[in-house]
Amino acid sequence: MAASSGALARVDELAGALPEPPARTPGERAAIAAAKDAARALRAAFLDTYADAVYDRLTSGRTLSPRIDELLDAAATELPGLVPDEALLAAERSRPQAAKEGHEIDQGIFLRAVLRSPTAGPHLLDAMLRPTPRALGLLDEFTRTGAVRMESVRVERGDDGVARLTLCRDDRLNAEDTRQVDDMETAVDLALLDPAVRVGLLRGGEMSHPRYRGRRVFSAGINLKSLSSGDIPLVGFLLRRELGYLHKLVRGVLTDHAGQWHSPRVEKPWVAAVDGFAIGGGAQVLLVCDHVLAASDAYLSLPAAKEGIIPGVANFRLTRYAGPRLARQIILQGRRIRAAEPAARLLVDEIVEPEEMDAAVERAVAGLDGAAVLANRRMLNLAEEPPDAFRAYMAEFALQQALRIYGQDVIDKVGRFAATPQDGPQDGPPGSGG
Repeated sequence: MAASSGALARVDELAGALPEPPARTPGERAAIAAAKDAARALRAAFLDTYADAVYDRLTSGRTLSPRIDELLDAAATELPGLVPDEALLAAERSRPQAAKEGHEIDQGIFLRAVLRSPTAGPHLLDAMLRPTPRALGLLDEFTRTGAVRMESVRVERGDDGVARLTLCRDDRLNAEDTRQVDDMETAVDLALLDPAVRVGLLRGGEMSHPRYRGRRVFSAGINLKSLSSGDIPLVGFLLRRELGYLHKLVRGVLTDHAGQWHSPRVEKPWVAAVDGFAIGGGAQVLLVCDHVLAASDAYLSLPAAKEGIIPGVANFRLTRYAGPRLARQIILQGRRIRAAEPAARLLVDEIVEPEEMDAAVERAVAGLDGAAVLANRRMLNLAEEPPDAFRAYMAEFALQQALRIYGQDVIDKVGRFAATPQDGPQDGPPGSGG
């Protein structure tokens, strides 16, 4: 740690003597990159050896269960120099992506080491499966009234035992940002924790966006303008989305409940209904649902590689649905899959005429409301997505996505997207994607 702290001090000294990142010469960029690489190599080597000891210290021997942001805060306090502290992160948050120093990469190094560990990694994954304090605070209201409205999502429980989660960012085509991720995890928690809910439904609401006014849209994916402005954090968005609500859709929520001895998590089946399009993160949601419907005029895409980033856990999940060749076409080449083409049947269970969607959705949720559904979906998910394989993927994703969001190609691309006058999906109307 002493060597790492010294290397970090040299990075800080050099960064302080240089202009802001966008104004640096190629030589200055090379010098600061070499200094950062040296410090990061020492940090990675330290964590390769001591990740378990560090994690045990930060969690009091795994008696505490901090979420990833809380764990990083504790590491910054207990072991200065291992990860950036709040002062550094606060300074970064005030800058556009192109002007940041990339301190989140050091968070990625730390989380990769923790998630790689067969001891610390599962403990951290379980911590992320626990309900959020916000959801626990809203649970009484939801169980009493059957409805909670948030900025990005509204969740309503019907008499049929279905929790309907409606994505309602109507002015921005349900594009994803930190607000949306927090609201989605809260809504998923509420649906899982409410004993009166038996099935969950995800669907986009009607839009007020001028190009789609009055039409339902599922999701335009990550808001690239937010990424360009520096408002898409590694931990609060890119990792929380995957380890939070998307993982909970697969594994359920970890909480005290009757029957815990045989089923440690509360799980429920999920239906997704795609109107319009499911781009980027919207398409990633479909890969963790038990039944997917799409309107015949809808389309799906994962344009992350075109943007320069990684489409979450889609690289891990998509091959089992689409096969290796089609998965590479979708992810590496940006192939858009229209619901009307035969390939869509690999990703979608039902293709429905737009005017028949409402009735088809009701049939789908009823079809998953069965006594044996939970046990069978649990066994399917265990076979298709073994926890250790998911953990190994997320360990590497934590670092690789951190590196990508600071890649010069990404900064250049999202800067161009941010300059477009309209808000909308990048592989349709300009503005969002991922």
